[in-house]
Amino acid sequence: MVALVFLTFFVMSLLTNILGPIVPDIISSFHVSLTAAGFLAFAFFIAYGVMSIPAGFLVERFREKPVMIVAFLAGTLGSLSFALFPQYRVAMVSYFVIGAGMAVLQVAINPLLRVAGGEEHYAFNSAFAQFIFCSASFLSPRIYSYLVLNLGTPALRTNVLLRVLGALTPAGLPWASVYWIFTVFAFLMVVILAFTRFPQVEHTDEEQAGSMEMYRSLVRKPIVWMYFVAMFAYVGCEQGTADWMSEFLQKYHGFDPHTTGAAVVSWFWGLLTVGCLIGMLLLKIFDSRKLLIATSVGALACLSAALFGPAHVSVVAFPGIGLFASIMWPIIVSLALNSVAEYHGSFSGILSTGIMGGAIVPLIIGRIGDHLGLRSGAAFLYITFGVVFSVGFWARPLITNATISLKKEAAQAV
Repeated sequence: MVALVFLTFFVMSLLTNILGPIVPDIISSFHVSLTAAGFLAFAFFIAYGVMSIPAGFLVERFREKPVMIVAFLAGTLGSLSFALFPQYRVAMVSYFVIGAGMAVLQVAINPLLRVAGGEEHYAFNSAFAQFIFCSASFLSPRIYSYLVLNLGTPALRTNVLLRVLGALTPAGLPWASVYWIFTVFAFLMVVILAFTRFPQVEHTDEEQAGSMEMYRSLVRKPIVWMYFVAMFAYVGCEQGTADWMSEFLQKYHGFDPHTTGAAVVSWFWGLLTVGCLIGMLLLKIFDSRKLLIATSVGALACLSAALFGPAHVSVVAFPGIGLFASIMWPIIVSLALNSVAEYHGSFSGILSTGIMGGAIVPLIIGRIGDHLGLRSGAAFLYITFGVVFSVGFWARPLITNATISLKKEAAQAV
């Protein structure tokens, strides 16, 4: 069951983080503006944000197994519809359907991981699941790059996979073949889940969706809205960077999005993975608020180098943003939950709704980019990173993260 949850994280990531590498292809193949390309990210993450709270009620009502099967069916249908009809309007609907499915999975699998792996191993398993999620994000652009570079080449005649995909995919849209891969992965997950026996899951207070009265109580607190904005800004930073870096490198430095662009996006997620591991160590040494300030400064420095530096600097600085951004999500979540005394499950649902920042920010970048240029559009990330930076100054958690120095002080006091 633990392995199944890890596999779920892997497939979720494959479907979630492919948009960045294919943005240049979407613009050139469908002849759309930057704003229109940004609407695809909007369709995906607005579904993610809208479904986060309802997903909790669905899991409590129908339990994990049927909800996860329906979620992967949504992923299958969304991927298959675009694979069969690779058109811009179909892509809008497909991304919304896939995003809704992934939102439901996100809510369902965390309690399942806690029960299946044991509460005493939950922290480790949760961190490892995040590692797997980021690893799949590293792999996804490379699958895309392999398919685009090899479809239509002599390798097509000797490779069964390429031959089948070549027959199914329009000759002018080789990048769309990746959605046949996603369709197969998502459908296989439906089959695996259907034949898997699930344990009985009793949700903790942190995992329960909560009542409407709990939500009404929370939304009256200014601190809840402040952390919602912080979460909105962080996801906007992450997706705004990942979605537009390949197009930026092509437009301003002439890099091929099928090779260098895809590799840079891949390394963005790869360094974000490495950063998660380094961050786990740093959180044992430093106060999380100071660490958030330091990583925000690092991310802003990399953003400046990426947007205004020469080509050889930009191609390195974009992935560097991922390294510094990696620890921001867990810090913001932990500070938020440690800043309220009750209703943590409902608060988690509100924070998850902030994921819609991944819908709004890329769209804003595209809109500004159509009028003032993509460099000016990407400069909007200074605002969102600035919001994350500010959290380190105004956060006042009831409980601070345990560090080595704090443990020493507690031992001396005893």
